[in-house]
Amino acid sequence: MECRPDCGACCTAPSISTPIPGMPQGKPANTPCVQLDEHQRCKIFLSPLRPAVCAGLKPSREMCGAARPQAMQYLIWLEAQTAP
Repeated sequence: MECRPDCGACCTAPSISTPIPGMPQGKPANTPCVQLDEHQRCKIFLSPLRPAVCAGLKPSREMCGAARPQAMQYLIWLEAQTAP
């Protein structure tokens, strides 16, 4: 499965505890990453600066659903399930 244009749910819903260029402390859940472009695509997708957690997250039907709202709902739920 490929990323849906203008979605960015996986770059918004999850928290990231490692540094991201422009977000040295990472980012809280349900907060857009500063590396999202105007089309909700990752500007550092192919960069070694991209956090490992981001690189490990692969689009799937379960995660992405049929539209961005479903992806956000799933990822926010997953965030809650995996919180310490």
